[in-house]
Amino acid sequence: MIAYSTLGTNDMDRSIAFYDAVFGAIGGARESTAPAWTVYGRAGERPKVALTPPYDKRAAQPGNGPMLAFETDARAKVDAFHAAALAHGGSDEGLPGVREGTHYVAYVRDPEGNKLCVFAPK
Repeated sequence: MIAYSTLGTNDMDRSIAFYDAVFGAIGGARESTAPAWTVYGRAGERPKVALTPPYDKRAAQPGNGPMLAFETDARAKVDAFHAAALAHGGSDEGLPGVREGTHYVAYVRDPEGNKLCVFAPK
């Protein structure tokens, strides 16, 4: 159902460095870059994530409650995503580990403060 989600950014270059690293860790890649947006996806998958400065020209700000979650197929990829996030200006919101007995999960915030989750089957 979801075609794409957008995340606001105040510093496109910083966001590109962060998302190139974290999405690369789970098989994603930058698909296009233009002055007003950068789009990421995984080959063969429809949902995309786009980075963009807010249209209204005000500062991008994270919400309280929103989070994007990304599924992958291996614990090692969850670990790599988490490590890449911390190495590229993100912050920890929950170390990798089994949650609710069902999935291996990690939580981070990107450099703008957006909350992200990555998970794999237990």
